[in-house]
Amino acid sequence: VQLQASGGGLVQTGDSLRLSCVASGQTFRIYVMGWFRQAPGKEREFVAAIKWSDGSADYVESVKGRFTISTDNAKNSVYLQMDSVKPEDTAVYFCAATRMRLRWTRLIDYDWWGRGTQVTVSS
Repeated sequence: VQLQASGGGLVQTGDSLRLSCVASGQTFRIYVMGWFRQAPGKEREFVAAIKWSDGSADYVESVKGRFTISTDNAKNSVYLQMDSVKPEDTAVYFCAATRMRLRWTRLIDYDWWGRGTQVTVSS
């Protein structure tokens, strides 16, 4: 499975941004797709994940109510709609995919990773 993320950029506090990730290859193996982020000097952290089968989603507390993860299964794509962004959302965002059915909030839960896309939020 290959993952290609896009949509990052420079925005101002309170703006919106939409990240996209397209999966290719043996996509039938994917059970969950997720987004992680890594800020300068910090560890990569879980942001959101969604099950392809039923669309149920999970979010880190800091983005609940502001970010929305969604899928377009026909396009093998997952999206992260980022609203009301804050400077602390500044990070490189990575999409990931996993066959895991029980856990999907840890880095080790994921089998495949895409290259990151930079999101910078100015104050």
